[in-house]
Amino acid sequence: MQNAILPILMFLAVIMSVFAVYSLVTDIFVRDRKRVQDRLDVEFHNKQREKVKRSLLYKGTDPFQFNPSDAVQLRSTWSEWLQSILDQSGLEMTKSRLLIYTVSVAIGCGVLSGVLIRNLIIGLIVAVFSSIIPLMYVKFKRNRRLEAMRRQLSDAFDLMARILRAGQSMSQAMQAVGNEFASPIAEEFAYCSEQQNLGLATELSMRDLARRTGLIEINIFVVAVLVQRQVGGNLSEILEKLANVVRERYKTRGAIQTLTAEGRMQASILMALPPLLLVAMLIVNHDYAMVLIHQPILIGGMAFFMLMGGLWIRKIVNFDF
Repeated sequence: MQNAILPILMFLAVIMSVFAVYSLVTDIFVRDRKRVQDRLDVEFHNKQREKVKRSLLYKGTDPFQFNPSDAVQLRSTWSEWLQSILDQSGLEMTKSRLLIYTVSVAIGCGVLSGVLIRNLIIGLIVAVFSSIIPLMYVKFKRNRRLEAMRRQLSDAFDLMARILRAGQSMSQAMQAVGNEFASPIAEEFAYCSEQQNLGLATELSMRDLARRTGLIEINIFVVAVLVQRQVGGNLSEILEKLANVVRERYKTRGAIQTLTAEGRMQASILMALPPLLLVAMLIVNHDYAMVLIHQPILIGGMAFFMLMGGLWIRKIVNFDF
């Protein structure tokens, strides 16, 4: 009997030892990981709070006495459009810094091409066309960020619907999205929640959310929330239906991107072919290519018609639905 009990006790002792070692190691590493994650969450919310305090909507107003009807109607100007592009890109960049980058790239590319080709007019043409590179980079980052946000929207609306059904408020639902999701949707919803926590009117903060994101799905969400605040209704059910609509729109958008992939590839090849051939001729037969270089009007016309063709193809393969 004792010989039968001894192996069982040894087996239990080994299991308990392994469990104790596992618990110790897990406690050490998970505790440190949780502490780091908590600090990151605190820093994230502090950053959003400081960003709200620096915003133009918060400056110069008493947040506890602010009336949305007293807000000045924003006019669509070039400066505001540029600021919206920067906000939607998620880059920590101001309009003045973007202007500095634009001027620097234009001067650098223009001087470099002018020195290499030894033609002032060509240098000016290159400077003009290269000045749009920083803005193109900002728009590229903006498109990637908005596409990532579209992928997260349906799940975020589902989470908000469940939280509202549990009896929580809209501000708490938006804060939950900021806590549970990754960037970029976490940043935008946490920013909107911090605006409301600092006393900014709900209507104004929601409209600012729609302006910063620039997505039609967010615009629909903002309109639904504002209408529900005025006339009432089941907001959780509205968010569930909106999540289904956003999910179907994303599927349709993916199908459109697949069907228009050939057109976009053709546009890229047609836009890249003339400059690449010019560079190849400069390397292979320099004297022959310099005949074209000494005709800046032809190069300017080629660049103009290439730009028009690229915009035309872009208009064909990109459309709203």
